[in-house]
Parts: sequence; structure tokens; C-alpha cells
Amino acid sequence: MLRRKATAYIKNWIANKDKKCLVVQGARQTGKTYIIERFAEENYEECVEINFKQMPSAKDIFAGDLTVENMVMAMRFRFPEKKISEGKTLIFLDEIQECQEAITSLKFWAIDNRYDVIVSGSLLGIDYKRASSYPVGYVDYLKMYGVDFEEFLWGLGINEEMIESLCGYLKTKTAIPEAINSQMMKYYRQYIAVGGMPEAVQKYIDTKDYSEVDKVQRNLLQGYQYDIAHYATAEEKVKAEKCYLSLSRQLLDKENHKFQYKEIEHGARAQKYYSSIEWLLHADIVHLCKLVTDVRFDLDDYSREDFFRAYTTDLSLLMAMKDFSVKQHIVENTLLANTKGGIYECAVADALYKKGYKLYFYKNETTKKEIDIIIQKDGRPVPIEIKSGNERAGSLKSLVSKNKDIVYAYKFIDGNIGISDEGIITLPLYMAAFI
Repeated sequence: MLRRKATAYIKNWIANKDKKCLVVQGARQTGKTYIIERFAEENYEECVEINFKQMPSAKDIFAGDLTVENMVMAMRFRFPEKKISEGKTLIFLDEIQECQEAITSLKFWAIDNRYDVIVSGSLLGIDYKRASSYPVGYVDYLKMYGVDFEEFLWGLGINEEMIESLCGYLKTKTAIPEAINSQMMKYYRQYIAVGGMPEAVQKYIDTKDYSEVDKVQRNLLQGYQYDIAHYATAEEKVKAEKCYLSLSRQLLDKENHKFQYKEIEHGARAQKYYSSIEWLLHADIVHLCKLVTDVRFDLDDYSREDFFRAYTTDLSLLMAMKDFSVKQHIVENTLLANTKGGIYECAVADALYKKGYKLYFYKNETTKKEIDIIIQKDGRPVPIEIKSGNERAGSLKSLVSKNKDIVYAYKFIDGNIGISDEGIITLPLYMAAFI
């Protein structure tokens, strides 16, 4: 069983909740249902689980008056074997996007406050135009992502004490012993090849067989394509799938990683495809890294909607878009320089996305200065450069020296920890998971 950080969050929510339900959001197959089911087993005498995809007839429970008494009574008739008791039963509504009335009911469960209610589902299928259907103010949110690098290490048997010791070098900005650093880079390359989708990670832990992992990754990608076909509007289905499947070319097969519509099809324009990108974004199938015209707080004020990079929500899906041989080259560290740089950029972006950061990048066509990723931390912009080796970062050095808003910057490399006089902190690539 993979250990996930979300479990600790749910425990804390139960201890501190104040008349609210918990909505566990996230892309499909990130482990939402599994985590909640295991949590219910360990913490409640009973769990009433309704999966609206598997049991569409259960929507009848929410078809009448949405009082807690009515809903609980309907559940008791539907599941006579369940002892539904206050404080001892978890109500778990899965794939809730399939039942708008169940979403509306969360307000009344929260006001009543006698039962713990956790719901999950992807953002697919939710009717955003029905504003009245969403119980704003009556829910807490947990965004679940795929397995991050730290959770991957837990799965490999690396304990928290070892990871804490590793992070000690990060805090003191001192070099990591080479034996440890080189082993961590090996683990990191394994993680990139496997990605963070729980099923792929578990398959790797169980078999250490990349061909078996590859089968899982490709099945997951097919599932995502099915969801696009099932949930996208008729006019968006084909366009959204083409946009999505172009991501590996956008990110790994060319030097400029800005999303370019010509990579979808010859002569393609934003006018035709931008609505498809927006659909993929709202459906939690991609995340974006937007161009900023200046590196100052607040970055949103300088961001452009029409220039962006688009990433898959997990590396497992990106790997499924490429030939199997790419995994071998990643693990053996034999990738060509351009491809390696693109993959490491995706890996760092993936780590920062899973830590909840909004991502930006900077490019000045006049000065030819470019910064791979920028995040905001403590009210200041933090520029980041990613290098497949330990090359110089001229753009980063120039930006830091001339911009008083920047206190420090990160340079992630296939190397060790260091710090320059300009305030550029050099870190091994895998440390993106721990900053």
C-alpha cells in the first residue's frame, strides 16, 4: 500500500472541521478513492460509499428534499446492511460530478454537522454554468496529485529519517556526500521514467519491470483520451484530444517549449484551438505555465493568457506519449541534450505543481534572456533555471543582479548543492520536491 500525504491531511480535517464537508479534487487515477476507502476502514465503524458512475440509480437518494433526515433514511433503505450512526459512519460520495443534486446537498450535510461527509471526483462533468449547484462556503478542499518524489522514496523503503537527513543539506546549503547524491539521482531518474500515477508506481515497486510500467502508463493515457471523448462537447472532442497528444512534441521534441498551435496540425491557429486548451485546463487534464513580461510581484499582473507552456498533470502520462525506449534512456542517463533538458524541465515543473505553486516563465526576444520557471514565495518572485548538466545560467545571473525584487533564485542541475555571491542557490534536480 502506497503511503500518501493526503492521509495526514484528512486526519487533520476530521479533527478540526467546522460544519464543512471535504471535497477531494484531482485528476483521474491519482488515488482519491483508494485513500478515502483506506481512511474509512481505519477510522470508522461503517462507511456508506456511493459511486455515482457504478450506481447511477443511487441518484434517487438526492432526488427529493435534501434534508439530512430524508437522505439518511433513503440510504438506510438502499443499504439495509449498513448501520448508519452519527459520529461512527463516514458518508463517501464518489464520482460526485455525475450527480449535481449530490453536490448541492453538501451545504445541508455541513449545516447539520452530524455526519462526516467526504466526496471526490474529477472536475470532468461538473456544470460550471449552474452556479447555484455548488455549496461555496460549506466545503473544505483537498487537491490530490499523483505521487510526488518523496512519496516515491517512501514506496522504495527510504524512511522519513533518511529524507530529513537529506533535507538538512538543503537547509544548511552544504554539499551532499557524493555517494548519497548519485544514488538520489538514480532514484530520481527512475521516478521520472515511472511518473507519479499510483498504479504505475505500485507496478514498479512490485515488479521493477519498466515494460510492465509502460503497459500501465498507456492504459492510463487511453483512459484520459476516453474521458475527453466522453465529457468534452461535440465541437471540442477532436480538438482537445489533438491538443493533449501534442504535448510530448511541444515539450520534448523542440527547443522552444512554448505551446505552439502549429504542432497540432499544419496551419493551426489559436482562434481554432484555444477553447480546447481552456477545456483541458478546467477539466484538470493539463496545467499551464504562463509567460510574464516582467519578473515582479504580483506575477499575475504581468502574465499573458496567449503565451504559455502546457504540461500533463503527471509524468506518467507524458511518458506514455513517447516510445518505450525513452524510459531506458532516462534511467541510463543517455538522453540527447535537448531531450534531456526538456524532460528535466517537465520533472521540475511537475514537482512544483504538486507542491501547489502557480508556474510562470520569462522570455525577452530583444535581449534573448529566458528564465525556465518562476514561482512566487513569501510575496516575492523566485526565478528558476533547469540544466541537464551544470552549464552556466547567464540569463538568471543577469536577472538577479539587476532586479531588486529578487532576493534569491534556484538553479537545478545534475550536480550538487552550492550558492553563488549573486544569491543563486544551486541544487540537485531532485531537490525541487523539497524546497
